[in-house]
Amino acid sequence: MSSSHNPNTELTGSLSLRTGDHTWGSARRMALLAAIAEQGSISAAARHIGISYKAAWDAIDIMNNMAGEPLVLRSTGGHRGGGATLTPKAIELLELYQTYDRLHQRFMNRIGRLMPSVATQMELLQTMIMQTSARNQLPGIVTTIKTGAVNDEIHVDIGQGQTVVASITRESTENLGLREGQKVLAFMKASSIMIGTGDTRNSLSARNQLPGTITDVITGAVNAEVRLELPQGLTLTASITLDSTQRLQLEAGQSAYALFKASSVMIATL
Repeated sequence: MSSSHNPNTELTGSLSLRTGDHTWGSARRMALLAAIAEQGSISAAARHIGISYKAAWDAIDIMNNMAGEPLVLRSTGGHRGGGATLTPKAIELLELYQTYDRLHQRFMNRIGRLMPSVATQMELLQTMIMQTSARNQLPGIVTTIKTGAVNDEIHVDIGQGQTVVASITRESTENLGLREGQKVLAFMKASSIMIGTGDTRNSLSARNQLPGTITDVITGAVNAEVRLELPQGLTLTASITLDSTQRLQLEAGQSAYALFKASSVMIATL
């Protein structure tokens, strides 16, 4: 196939059901309801959509509470050992959601065909308007997911051969629907980032050690903000003590490392 061939851009999006400020009917939870209706049990439905039994029950509890009435009923006993069914209210909500979702997907696909560059632009806008209290946001692609008994290790490629490692709960991995090749944002608070130089970084156990160049050092009464530019042009800001700034003799133009623990990294999907 010629490299000049550009297929039609396809945009996808998901609908959600909200009560006040709380989103309870996400696409993944609606998929769980559909799987329960098809499979006849919560455990089978959880396996069908790739989440744990506990995560499925947590989602059901949230949906039941936020909907104001039960959406899933569990039965016990019988030759199959019990099962689960949707209430009439759940069936009504699911059918309504699926109808609007089909219309939504048609709308998104039509926009993609009319405006070939809109997918890239909308992705950029989504990244820019995402609100979070974390100062640092690094876009990247999930390359590896190492599953553990409680926590999972998520490797995110941020370009130029640099990888950010995050340690998040297995439940969070499932709720976010993380998969290899997925675009995500890695978040870190400025207070969670340490700055090291070539002489100091090897003495620290921080899993993430990203090399870069200091572009600015802004001193305050107690702390200082150190801005570090990574090779790919991304910027990280660290909030460290004035004593550390003076001891390391940090200044603009100096090579340094951004050091932070895997447990300090939060992951958001795009």
